[in-house]
Amino acid sequence: MDNEIQLISDGDGLAVIGNATDVEGFLVSEGLSSKDLGLQRLKSGFGTGAALAQTGSDIAANSGRWVKLTQESAQRVKKFGLMESKTPGVSHAMVGKPGSIKSWLQIEKGAGSFLTNPALLAGAAGIMAQLAMQQSMAEITDYLATIDEKVDDVLRAQKDTVLARMIGLGLVIEETMTIREKRGRVDEIMWSKVQTAPTTIAETQAYALRQLDALAEKMERKTDIGDLATTATAAESIVREWLAVLARCFQLQDAIAVLELDRVLDASPDELDGHRRGLKAARQDRLELISRSTERLVARMDAAAGTANAKVLLNPSKSPAVVQSSNHVATGVHDFHGRLGIESGRRSSEARRWVDAAAEVRDKALETGAKGVDAAVSLGNETLDRAGSVTDKLSSKIAERARRWWQDEEKHNEQG
Repeated sequence: MDNEIQLISDGDGLAVIGNATDVEGFLVSEGLSSKDLGLQRLKSGFGTGAALAQTGSDIAANSGRWVKLTQESAQRVKKFGLMESKTPGVSHAMVGKPGSIKSWLQIEKGAGSFLTNPALLAGAAGIMAQLAMQQSMAEITDYLATIDEKVDDVLRAQKDTVLARMIGLGLVIEETMTIREKRGRVDEIMWSKVQTAPTTIAETQAYALRQLDALAEKMERKTDIGDLATTATAAESIVREWLAVLARCFQLQDAIAVLELDRVLDASPDELDGHRRGLKAARQDRLELISRSTERLVARMDAAAGTANAKVLLNPSKSPAVVQSSNHVATGVHDFHGRLGIESGRRSSEARRWVDAAAEVRDKALETGAKGVDAAVSLGNETLDRAGSVTDKLSSKIAERARRWWQDEEKHNEQG
């Protein structure tokens, strides 16, 4: 069968390897966008003599493209039945397209060089991990560009020395990444410039998470609607700033991981696959840590919104403000999660309008009669009891508003 190509997946991306024309034909037929896999970078990492010559020949004979696996693209390639390889976390398949058949089919024969060469398969998986992290870094750059505060401005405003070091550290990492792109490798000198960076990044991440945790605790302690409204409104900008710092930390951690994989490929290629898997596990741990902290904050904001909704009759202006701020924070966290690849299913709360709460009073009044109005006000507006004594004048105003609203709605229904 002609037109044979090899598919390799690590769960985050798909490598399509083979003759350049065949690879392009496959991608076009499946509607997949891609970027260069960069197979040539593997040449310097595998052995000497005859082994190097064979590996170099295998690499030279193939072209490679990388596809980010989204829900849609993963569904498209699922039909080819990729099977687990001997490299943990990596699956593969051979596909081909007979001359008389338009669609690509999985084939049993023609096991390609990458599927039979463990070193090349591990090397390809390492490059795929780098491309996935670089894609994530680009998405975080876009995220930082969309928020009002720039992360460098946030960092400069802090007196803490750990945060202050992040600006210079970021510049050094970006410079090293630029040199890497030009040279195609990371040598000992390049690595020496950034090898201590993970400690500073981890300290900064921990600091940012503590700020979010402190804000969540502050929200939990507030019970007065006025205090809740003030704290919730301030939280919108505070959360946005610290999410920006966390995003920058994650971006720099991915950059360091990219450089690490190049350094391991250059110095200890036999350890590349183990290092790749270790970095992936550590990255997932960071995501889970960030997810727990931010979800805890959203839960506190949701609780504040629930408290505000329960008190909307007594605080018709401040209660909706609490819910609005809660939604803004949750939306920001949701967007942040999306950029980092954290699943977030939180729905926005919906502020109860005063008339909705008043309608409850009306319905209760219809059930219990005229005497039930006062009881309905008490039952439907629990905050009146919690706030202490409330004058009869206030109660009558609430009841009167409920009656007027009900009469207006009845007239509207009759006209409709």
